[in-house]
Amino acid sequence: MKRFTCDELVELITAYLDGALDRAEREGFEAHAGSCPDCGRQLDQFRETVRALGELPPERKLSDGTRDRLMSAFRARHRH
Repeated sequence: MKRFTCDELVELITAYLDGALDRAEREGFEAHAGSCPDCGRQLDQFRETVRALGELPPERKLSDGTRDRLMSAFRARHRH
C-alpha cells in the first residue's frame, strides 16, 4: 500500500473519486483520509461539492488553469 502525504492526497482527490487510482493507491489514499481528520474533511467537502454540482457537460468542465488555481487554494487552506 502506498503511503500519501496530505499534499499528495489533495492532488489525487478527483482521480480517487473518478475511480482512476490503482488498488495500492486507492488503499493508501483511503488509509490516509481515514486517519487524517483534515484530509478526511476535505474529501467529504469535495464529495459534497460534486454532489451539489452534479455532472457537468464536457464543455463546462474547468480549464487546466482554473483547476490549478482551485487546487492551490485547497492546498493553501489545508496548510492553515
